[in-house]
Amino acid sequence: MPRVAGQIDVAKNEAILDAAVEVMSERGFNASLDQIARRARVSKQTIYNHYGSKAELIRALTERRVREITASLGAPDAAANPEKALTDYGRALLGALLSPRGVGLMRVAMAGAADAPDVARAMYEHGTRASRAKLARFLEAEHAAGRLDAPNPMRAAEMFGGMVIGSLQMAFMLGAMDSLAPAEADLMAAEAARRFMRAYAV
Repeated sequence: MPRVAGQIDVAKNEAILDAAVEVMSERGFNASLDQIARRARVSKQTIYNHYGSKAELIRALTERRVREITASLGAPDAAANPEKALTDYGRALLGALLSPRGVGLMRVAMAGAADAPDVARAMYEHGTRASRAKLARFLEAEHAAGRLDAPNPMRAAEMFGGMVIGSLQMAFMLGAMDSLAPAEADLMAAEAARRFMRAYAV
């Protein structure tokens, strides 16, 4: 069956997004689509056909990360077992923000914010803010179901994110830390979820 115009296969799409993260982490927002295309082993026209512009490519990057972080909130058992959903969310958040790619992209965003404020703002709105908003909607539903006492779900979502991340992201960005053992990340996410559930218990 012929492919719809602008549509590319999933593997190629992932290769483009992975290449974009790598190249921009190395070269900043000024990295060219030619460089990204070479790293992804596709043509620049393929990127244009699918995304239209570098700004849309960056938006796709941040949206993919949000999907990865928030996947647990849509799991079949998430509503009935919010502590597990929050633990999984926290673990994914740590993995995304503290991975070499995540740290590299954040450094680029911080360094390029003054020269490319629209791009930096888009990364925030479609990345961090969107992730918290999805968590807030989950907490709002839990509040409505009587499982959590969270009348201000967005504030609660921000508090949970802060409990998980703490000062770790800054430590990684400054090079004061360069790794976090998976077992330690699991413990941190689980403890944050457990204490959050106690704080917002009905």
